[in-house]
Amino acid sequence: MSSNPGEPALPFGASRPDRILIRDLMVRCIVGINEDERREEQDVRINIVLYADLRPAGRSDRIEDAVDYRSIKKRVVAMVQGSSYFLVEALAEAVASLCLEDRRVLAVRVRIEKPGALRFARSVGVEITRRRDG
Repeated sequence: MSSNPGEPALPFGASRPDRILIRDLMVRCIVGINEDERREEQDVRINIVLYADLRPAGRSDRIEDAVDYRSIKKRVVAMVQGSSYFLVEALAEAVASLCLEDRRVLAVRVRIEKPGALRFARSVGVEITRRRDG
């Protein structure tokens, strides 16, 4: 169990796991259950925290030892732009699964928000944390 309740317990035993942050990624897609949401793309704001052991890259200073967050970002954008989901929860699951395809990513936290989706609120969204199985 992690000492911070919001962070997943990770196998390499760090008391506070290493993280890579992708913040405020704005992408347009079809997401929602209302008729107008099904017709026109809308902005979604995506925040991703990749939990990984960053020591190998930190020690070697070699890109080959690093999590390629640029590639992950490109793949997330490509997947989201071509997507159509009824629920933000399903979109978040798809983004998390894509991030976990990189074997160095041990866990991921994904927050997806729909700016302006609720009257009188800046945004509405979901946040999920998923760990690699096994």
